[in-house]
Amino acid sequence: MLVLEFLLANNAYIERKQAMVKQLHFLIFILVFSLGLAYGQVMPIDFSDSQDNFLGFGGTSFAVVSDPQNTANPVGEFTNNGTDPWEGFFIDLQSPVDLSQNQVLTLSFFQFDSNNHTIIIKLENGTETDVEVTQTNDQSGWTTYLSFDFSNARVSGTTNVVNATGTYNRLTIFVDGGINASGTYLIDDISDGTSPSDPNELDVIYTDLVWSDEFDSTNPTPVDNTKWYHQTLGPNGGQWFNGEQQHYTDRLENSFVENGFLHIVAKSESFQQDGITLPYTSARLNSKFAFTYGRVDVRARLPEGAGTWPAIWTLGKNITEEGAYWETQGFGTTPWPACGEIDIMEHGLHGVNEVSSAIHTPSSFGGTINTATQQLTDVSNDFHVYSVNWSPNQITFLIDGVGYYTYNPAVKEANTWPFDLDQYLLLNVAMGGAAGAVDTNFTESAMVVDYVRVFQNGSLSLAEVEEETIRIFPNPSSSIVTIQSDFDIVALELYTIMGQRILNTSSNFSQIDISDLDAGIYSLRIFANNGRMLTKKIIKN
Repeated sequence: MLVLEFLLANNAYIERKQAMVKQLHFLIFILVFSLGLAYGQVMPIDFSDSQDNFLGFGGTSFAVVSDPQNTANPVGEFTNNGTDPWEGFFIDLQSPVDLSQNQVLTLSFFQFDSNNHTIIIKLENGTETDVEVTQTNDQSGWTTYLSFDFSNARVSGTTNVVNATGTYNRLTIFVDGGINASGTYLIDDISDGTSPSDPNELDVIYTDLVWSDEFDSTNPTPVDNTKWYHQTLGPNGGQWFNGEQQHYTDRLENSFVENGFLHIVAKSESFQQDGITLPYTSARLNSKFAFTYGRVDVRARLPEGAGTWPAIWTLGKNITEEGAYWETQGFGTTPWPACGEIDIMEHGLHGVNEVSSAIHTPSSFGGTINTATQQLTDVSNDFHVYSVNWSPNQITFLIDGVGYYTYNPAVKEANTWPFDLDQYLLLNVAMGGAAGAVDTNFTESAMVVDYVRVFQNGSLSLAEVEEETIRIFPNPSSSIVTIQSDFDIVALELYTIMGQRILNTSSNFSQIDISDLDAGIYSLRIFANNGRMLTKKIIKN
């Protein structure tokens, strides 16, 4: 969740970061902030994907248009308006360019005249210093596979020539850089020699359930206070920042467990707390469990109504936020955003049914560029599993087991990667603020959570189910797999190696049919009636 309140509460920290922030190109920042998107893509770039979008700066504009020589082929249209000698375009790559694997980049370039034009490819945000290569072209129409050899690159801003190495996350293009020249050009098939790949492929598969809440209760009961802490103290003089209009309470009316679900209920009611009266109440839960690396799955449906702002997210256990659980336990040493924040799911910051995920670090926070959205259908009535897979190398966000955004900076240090320390979970529904005005007819609505599960590898945090108490056979198998167990099974879930759930059953625990699956390795999660869970690998041949 956008913890903008700390921007005001930590002025000293902000001042220390101002020098860094001022180094950003102001226009780029405004453009990115207004779009609220991270245009992450992988090579090759052929403009057939909705993410093949460059951001322009200095007066440029970008669009995807039809190839004038083949209308079925989409290409990138790059337009300079001539007001800035160094106007250009950039795209941030989810899978970086790796010059240790291939030092030659190519692209196809179309110009409408026969004048001489220079094209510069600059690689930025990398493990080494920024480098660039210049090519020229005076041929009208398409020039295919124009080559940029980074074994003979120039260090940006100097005349030094280097044999460039390292990995880079940003690709920037200048056409006629250094002079005030207007013009429109087409580019296609930008390649670093690699084959297309899934930019959201998981690098670590976490299978061991280490912490969970299944919210098992029939009658309305309070939230389990051995697992959750009600954060009710507003750090902004008794209320919250961001212009939010709710008080968080620990009342049963705002959070309770019933019929196997957690309900976090936002209500329209005049409520006084800490000397402040606000028009809405809700609940904000902090987990009393913190962890480093793993996968979080939260199955939930979201509240309805304009101005509701539900969030499933994490913060660094070391955050110095007054009233947060881990701060009350003496762990508060680091202000936001240096503590790191992972927004697994937010709704209300964009259109109806458009959920978002985001990363907040000192390098980009508040209106962060490290964010992505997904359009779903009827999130107020349909349950979805909102997930994050956090490894030492990358953070991938998934919905219903399908990855859609990965944060993987080429340089991982305190400004970009404060994610090598414990984080804890938060569940809340805010009202108003960044989510906009609340519907005047709003009375109450809830975020309903089926379960929260955290998976890691090699942990014994839960009581183990001994290996000899269960048999899976035959394994490998081409069709029917039989399951025999000494304990009562209450649920089975089968996942692909990419973490996508493909089976979820609460009956017929003795056999599963895998005949329709592709050959490969699958992960079977077996849930016992005493809350234990065992993971077994199944091989389909």
